[in-house]
Amino acid sequence: MTDPALGAEALRERAVASLITARDRTTLLTSCVDGPELTAQHSPLMSPLVWDLAHIGNQEEQWLLRAVAGHEAIRPEIDTLYDAFEHPRAERPSLPLLPPEEARRYAADVRGRALDVLEGAAFHGTRLTEAGFAFGMIAQHEQQHDETMLITHQLRKGPRALTAPDPEPAPLFTGPSDVLVPGGPFTMGTSDEPWALDNERPAHRREVPPFRIDTTPVTNAAYQAFIEDGGYDEPRWWTAEGWAHVRRNSLTAPLFWRRDGRQWLRRRFGVTEVVPPDEPVLHVCWYEADAYARWAGRRLPTEAEWEKAARYDPAGDRSMRYPWGDADPGPEHANLGQRHLRPAPAGSCPAGESPLGVRQLIGDVWEWTASDFLPYPGFRAFPYREYSEVFFGPEYKVLRGGSFAVDPVACRGTFRNWDLPVRRQIFSGFRTARSEEV
Repeated sequence: MTDPALGAEALRERAVASLITARDRTTLLTSCVDGPELTAQHSPLMSPLVWDLAHIGNQEEQWLLRAVAGHEAIRPEIDTLYDAFEHPRAERPSLPLLPPEEARRYAADVRGRALDVLEGAAFHGTRLTEAGFAFGMIAQHEQQHDETMLITHQLRKGPRALTAPDPEPAPLFTGPSDVLVPGGPFTMGTSDEPWALDNERPAHRREVPPFRIDTTPVTNAAYQAFIEDGGYDEPRWWTAEGWAHVRRNSLTAPLFWRRDGRQWLRRRFGVTEVVPPDEPVLHVCWYEADAYARWAGRRLPTEAEWEKAARYDPAGDRSMRYPWGDADPGPEHANLGQRHLRPAPAGSCPAGESPLGVRQLIGDVWEWTASDFLPYPGFRAFPYREYSEVFFGPEYKVLRGGSFAVDPVACRGTFRNWDLPVRRQIFSGFRTARSEEV
């Protein structure tokens, strides 16, 4: 993320720091396992880790070295190998991919040249270079793939390869279960956040009727009550497509959960543990989130409702960058950046609370919304259609807020994520809402 008011040298420093932070994380995720683990496909839903590593370098070369600096291609013959639209994930292990050490050398070579380009970059002249957008885009791209690689680590079998301290313990949250978000217009999206991606633009006014939204994400304990009440056996809670999905795949609980006598266990990064009751529920698909909300007599919030709850400051009648204001997130605000390998307990991070009293809107778990992934009025694809435009439509549902696996550079109050409603391997949870009578 970057403040619109930053000058050239501050932008340069932030771009350098964002790129280095992303590469340090990439190195951690690809150095904690050996070569065979890097080249293996741990799930047909995911790429081999070595594909992500070289793809990160290839995208950086294409945008920072070729598009921004006008350099000749270093290895043009590999462009199609690492084109995400040319080869579905399930096919990538069969491609003649760069071996791990060669992929590391290639990514390091590209990074060295990119930092040289950044050292002399002028942050004006074209949309790509304005306010360092291309450098911010590449830092976000790498961090998004780092999150994808972390998902791969969760899916892989065998002992743990990653460790991190747990979040600080938090007292059991005893505040109100939900809060009222007043009706009326607010500004959704952004037109002046320099590193915002195309689907977050442009800013526009959106009218939202009054509604109530959960103060915290739905917890494991609350979701277990849905399970114990026969939630997975009762078709009335599910959409027709969701019920068919449950029956077809024999779903009975969130992904990675299993029952052991009277308790639930889960597998988390190679370790089996008792499901912690006060953490936000994780690894549920949209159909599961929607069914829980119906069972609870509520619904999923729309994307506009979620963003109003996260950004609207009634005192100033304005939309802020984050729930807590305009300052970049710190550890006191949100659980981000893979500092931990799990969500923080529900009710954590009171410093990150919104003016309306909603907590944990940023970090911890991606939150499913009721909305399809659609363009905002006045949307224009930039810098390429394949980032957002080709995904617009009712097939994809919007997720908001980020997770513990998201870096701050790729998470803000306007950031939009999307996925198919069947996906559960992602770090997804949810909170519920209900309309307020007027």
